[in-house]
Amino acid sequence: MNGYFSSAAGFLIEAVFGLYMLAVLLRLILQFVRADFYNPICQFLVKITNPPIKPLRRIIPGLAGIDMASVLLLVVLQMLKIFLLATAAGVAIALPGLTVMSVGELIALVLNLYMISILIQIILSWVGPGGHNPATALLYYLNEPVMRPARRILPPISGMDLSPILVFLAIGLLKILLVAPILDWGRSLS
Repeated sequence: MNGYFSSAAGFLIEAVFGLYMLAVLLRLILQFVRADFYNPICQFLVKITNPPIKPLRRIIPGLAGIDMASVLLLVVLQMLKIFLLATAAGVAIALPGLTVMSVGELIALVLNLYMISILIQIILSWVGPGGHNPATALLYYLNEPVMRPARRILPPISGMDLSPILVFLAIGLLKILLVAPILDWGRSLS
């Protein structure tokens, strides 16, 4: 019976923290790529993430165009999420391991976000090419900084844009060569 409660607690922690961290991460990336903040989706993201970010901005300045208050909030939320999941599972975790694992998990979150957003953009280009809605515009802002270099390396061939395959390969390699070692290092420190 106790296993059911810890599984339910783990599910709720993953869901609540995961969704809110996704909103903060999207706000951070869309701010960095200078997306249209009059877009209704951007307005929604700003509204739900402002309560913790506004006070942090008074203390923590931005750095080279990066909203460091959002970055700190993401790290703290990720650390809290891992701590709560470990506590629900009855596992103790040391602070150095928690910190390193949080960084690895956040990098994985960014990579997963790009993988899914590019896949959604590909599907939308097949289903409704040339269609315009707020989500499509944001996907373009989000993905173009990643897709542009890939298109330079692998330009369209006979009208077929194969550059997403190159980006997917790069994301897969980054997960194997960057994220996995960071997570393993974090586990060894715990």
